[in-house]
Amino acid sequence: MTEDSLHIDFEEYDLSNGLHVILHRDTSAPLVVVSVMYHVGSKNENPERTGFAHFFEHLMFEGSENIPRGKFFSIVQEAGGTLNANTSYDRTFYYEVFPSNYLATGLWLESERMMHALVDKVGIETQRSVVKEERRQRYDNAPYGTIVEDSMKRAFRKHPYRWPVIGSMEHIDRAEEKDYRAFYSGFYVPQNAVLCVAGDFETEQAKEWISKYFSTISKGQFPLDSVIEQEPELTSEIRDKVYDHVQLPAVVHLYRIPAFASPDYFAVQLASELLSNGNSSRLHKSLVDSSQIAVQVGSFPFEMEHPGAVLQFAIGNADTKAEELEKLMDEEVNRLAVDGLTQEEFDKLINQTETRLVNEKSSLLTIAEGLSTYFTYFKNTDMYNSEYLNFISIKKDDIQRVVQKYFHKNNRVALFWLPFEEN
Repeated sequence: MTEDSLHIDFEEYDLSNGLHVILHRDTSAPLVVVSVMYHVGSKNENPERTGFAHFFEHLMFEGSENIPRGKFFSIVQEAGGTLNANTSYDRTFYYEVFPSNYLATGLWLESERMMHALVDKVGIETQRSVVKEERRQRYDNAPYGTIVEDSMKRAFRKHPYRWPVIGSMEHIDRAEEKDYRAFYSGFYVPQNAVLCVAGDFETEQAKEWISKYFSTISKGQFPLDSVIEQEPELTSEIRDKVYDHVQLPAVVHLYRIPAFASPDYFAVQLASELLSNGNSSRLHKSLVDSSQIAVQVGSFPFEMEHPGAVLQFAIGNADTKAEELEKLMDEEVNRLAVDGLTQEEFDKLINQTETRLVNEKSSLLTIAEGLSTYFTYFKNTDMYNSEYLNFISIKKDDIQRVVQKYFHKNNRVALFWLPFEEN
């Protein structure tokens, strides 16, 4: 496999209102993706009004001045398309996938919610109930549902990564219509957004429609004054116990790591995959297969614009003690730090990475999101085409080095996640 085989061609330009446009033409299937990424996530929120970015992920489907309330979904579905959105600590991503002859429809829909989405009392109250129910079902009442939240709030005391993307229900309850309107007018503006069109389209026609639907949108009030305080390095382990409505004990280790796409980040990702990706991974073989004290293990880094974290966990059997889980987890991490990895393990990691990148770059939606992310974070779209080179340039020693540098006790939060009856 070569770097050229994974290269994604694209064209990009800016409208006069600051909207960045990325076009990736691929006529292999009669499909087109229309996406908009806004450079706003939970880290951009007022600490007393958390959860707004995720709230808008729901609210922006309510409708607009020209789209009747509740009709956004039906317009897409009746055209044979699909749609969704997702929010992270750093950005919010909206998209539609259409048959290619509905490109104009997709552009119109996204321009409508950028220009004049329905941010009113009716929609706010509807989505307030939806978000609160999501919080209850996916987090508060789900086994291990707040593992990320409880880990991050201990690892970050100053940076806004300390609160969860879904935010506080108290803040959502207390917020007024004027708060939501201010958030919308401040962040959902052209110069804070990337429009990406990927798929089967004629370039000049697409540009005409983009100009028609987006060029007249006002720049709005952005940028909002926002000072994000950087988090000091951890100097000692933060250890705690959390009691939950679970039957099986778990151990959670959250290590602080560099930001997404920084040089060490790629090596950290490979180290995490070596530890937990698949049945042949080190944590799985040790805790699940050999000792049989765990039923599930995992290790994954978060893709965060600022220095972030990698989360490792192990869920034990009913008769397993958390101390046993942690002992074997630490043994595997320490073994990697001291002895490194074999050439066979390293070759397998690189092969798996190549397969993953090929699969990702066979999806128009993944391409649109990847191109948009690199521009949003770095103002450098072509960094997306450097991912493969960044991975294959990593050496065996780099993986051992980042484990030594980041995966140690003084750089982590360690939680014992225990059944309530043990309290």
